[in-house]
Amino acid sequence: MLFIRAAPAIFVLLWSTGFIGAKMGAPYAEPFTFLAIRFALVVVLFAFIMLAMRRPPRFSSAVHSLAVGVLTHGIYLGSVFWAISNGMPAGVSALIVGLQPLATALIARPLLGEVIRPRMVIGLIAGLIGVAMVLAPGLQLTGSGINMVTVTACLAAMLGMTVGTIYQKKYVTDGDLISGGFWQYVAATVVMVTLSASLETQVVTWSTDFIIALAWLIIALSIGAVFLLMILIREGAVSQVASLFYLVPVATALEGAYLFGETLTWLQIAGMVLTAVAVAIATAGQSASTKPARALR
Repeated sequence: MLFIRAAPAIFVLLWSTGFIGAKMGAPYAEPFTFLAIRFALVVVLFAFIMLAMRRPPRFSSAVHSLAVGVLTHGIYLGSVFWAISNGMPAGVSALIVGLQPLATALIARPLLGEVIRPRMVIGLIAGLIGVAMVLAPGLQLTGSGINMVTVTACLAAMLGMTVGTIYQKKYVTDGDLISGGFWQYVAATVVMVTLSASLETQVVTWSTDFIIALAWLIIALSIGAVFLLMILIREGAVSQVASLFYLVPVATALEGAYLFGETLTWLQIAGMVLTAVAVAIATAGQSASTKPARALR
């Protein structure tokens, strides 16, 4: 079926636009306020979906799903949105966070007693060189949005996603994505509301661009991508999605260049390609049981 064949690429394309949505909405609301509104609306939508499908939320794995929500939505998306709202280019943020599969493999394997293969070490070294090639020009250019603070925020996002996926794989055994997603977004909403109330003015400019960005992130990412992932799992095409994730930074960079005029030097483009290849090499050959899981967005 044509749709099933195209579904992995569509899913990855949707994933890449999450960074663009953050960039688009940044001028109109502070990052934690933006995410608090988004997550609260997603909770409501998930509740309606469960009601329509007559599938009440499961409480068996609620505590673990709440923890995953804090890590993969609270820390991961919170840090990414904050970095982008403070000038970090969407493509560069996607690149740093895109190291997550490699980080997950490096951390998870020792915890599971598995040997770190030489290709993983080679991939790590090559990936770090690629990231350095992308970040170096921006660090030297005042006002580029690439600085130690925004880079640290993106690294925190990557760490949050890494720990979250490992935690999810270890403790969340409930296969109900809708129920799990509901609890994840409940936790994320609480985190973002708390941060928004504590650190931000909570002023929102309800412009057309902001509403479009908010609607896209809710419908296309938090809802559409979830159901598309469920279809992929049913059809057994998850491995195709994993391999295409390495193209996310490139797709995000192209989208950022077209929509916002973000530009990258040839050195940065080469570094981005090197990093994508490095992550692909380092994580190649993982079995379905060891591939990093992807959190709901």
